[in-house]
Amino acid sequence: MTDSLSFIDVSMHVCLFKREEKGTVIILSHSNKRSSHQWQCNWVDTSGYSGPKRCSSARFMAYLENKAVHETKALAAELCRHFYTLGWVSGTGGSISIKVHDDSLPISHQLIVMSPSGTVKERMVAEDMYVFSSDGIILSTPSFKPYPHRHPKCTDCAPIFMKVYEMCDAGAVIHSLGMEACIVTMMNPFSKEFRITHMEMIKGIQGHGYHDELVLPIIENTSHEGELTESITEVIRAYPKATAVLVRNHGVFIWGDSWISAKTQAECYHYLFNAAIKLHKLGLDWSSPSHGPIRNVNGVWGCGMDFNRGLKAGPLSFDYMIEPSQRCIVLDIGGTTTSRPFVSNILFAYAHDNVGKHLAATYDTAETQDDMNLLRSQIQNDLDQGIVGAVPIPPDCVGKELVIASLVANVESMIRADRKVTALKQLQAHIWRTGFQSNELVGIVFDDVPEALERWQAAGIKVYMYSSGSREAQQLLFANSNYGDLRKYFCRFFDTTLGNKDETHSYIEILRTVGVDRLADMLFVTDVFQDAVAARAAGLEVIIPNRPGNEPLPEHHGFRMIESLLEI
Repeated sequence: MTDSLSFIDVSMHVCLFKREEKGTVIILSHSNKRSSHQWQCNWVDTSGYSGPKRCSSARFMAYLENKAVHETKALAAELCRHFYTLGWVSGTGGSISIKVHDDSLPISHQLIVMSPSGTVKERMVAEDMYVFSSDGIILSTPSFKPYPHRHPKCTDCAPIFMKVYEMCDAGAVIHSLGMEACIVTMMNPFSKEFRITHMEMIKGIQGHGYHDELVLPIIENTSHEGELTESITEVIRAYPKATAVLVRNHGVFIWGDSWISAKTQAECYHYLFNAAIKLHKLGLDWSSPSHGPIRNVNGVWGCGMDFNRGLKAGPLSFDYMIEPSQRCIVLDIGGTTTSRPFVSNILFAYAHDNVGKHLAATYDTAETQDDMNLLRSQIQNDLDQGIVGAVPIPPDCVGKELVIASLVANVESMIRADRKVTALKQLQAHIWRTGFQSNELVGIVFDDVPEALERWQAAGIKVYMYSSGSREAQQLLFANSNYGDLRKYFCRFFDTTLGNKDETHSYIEILRTVGVDRLADMLFVTDVFQDAVAARAAGLEVIIPNRPGNEPLPEHHGFRMIESLLEI
């Protein structure tokens, strides 16, 4: 049995609901004729078509009033009451929308429950909710209440909610008018983004970790919420990783793949907004890893107008707001922060010598099974392309010893060829993790690296890492360096899941992710000529470090070269 909700013009009717059951299709439709406002419930016998026949709509109404719909309406009302206590939906403002979970339907076809507008949220009950089709058609409305209650009205957020459902495959959307969501958009009235990093609650945001930089778009407010739909559509396309959009002087829209995800992220976002506000009051920069004092730019603290004033204690005025910095440095690892001989002779050699031991010890774990599946896919692709050194992987039924032996042969061949494939890099990181945890490995960086990182951070320059090694491998190296844990200096780590380093589109994706407005404000430092060419083609400034052990460059390569990162 399958159900679907659709919005299909058929002659003079609109089909809203279709259920297929034992060879019969039951269709609920609504006449478009001005003289008719009645629902029709028809069925078609698909085992031997004899034409549509009129039947009662009781079965459809039963679906609208089933347990799942009622529980979702009650849940939405409960959340409204709870959000009222947090200050997110006070003054009858704010709203919530939740998909009605139904295992027999894809999420895009599920019914939608939505809270009304102009209703006191602290007294909300299930009967106050609207029910929509997946295409935004109202199927059920709240009942009227006596004076002094106002007549129920569909929220102006409805078109925004529907657009989020359409573009993000969301399971729930929350619209909060929390004061903190307003204030963070006012701290810099010219900024188009809210940025924060190195805060524990960032881990509660989908797709983010503690060391990541959280970036949310800010759009300008309008007289009516429905008029925000176009702007929200644009920023959802521009910020595909974001699960929220801030509206200046207004509030925030937050979504998740379920109501639990949306609620959890909403709590984390409001926590982070509050943290930024409090750091701002203390004169500290919430957008930098160290959260140090807001930097002085050319004698001006932030984007203030008085060139002669310094930072004072206490709350910051307009004159002391942080200037949105777009100055960024993206670093490579091998040949830039770490010598290539260390990477090849120590790290790669450790993975080469321990791959069999690692696979045998962790064979049945979910992580290693995932690594093996990724390797199987890569190896099959290599076999299809005739890559030298690729050997077939036998099925599991022959025993894990033979499977491991064949995997070891392939991995060793990939390491010798210095393959930059995700399957290899992911496995290497997991092997290195054991080495770092047992103190068999220490991440050796050049002596100028920690000082350069500290200088850049003090100057308000944001630093990112882009390497062929996995994000986990990058963080392991800098967390266990010969100068201690250096991760605090990095806003984010990028790897080849973003794209290969010798492809221009990879750097364009980094630019979009970081949110740089001017291409010239991002600098890429690498010793690999092909990567440098790709980055320059994307519009980045590129510098090549002259480190011991680096490969020679072509004559007249045209790139600026440095002997130390301290020259930047």
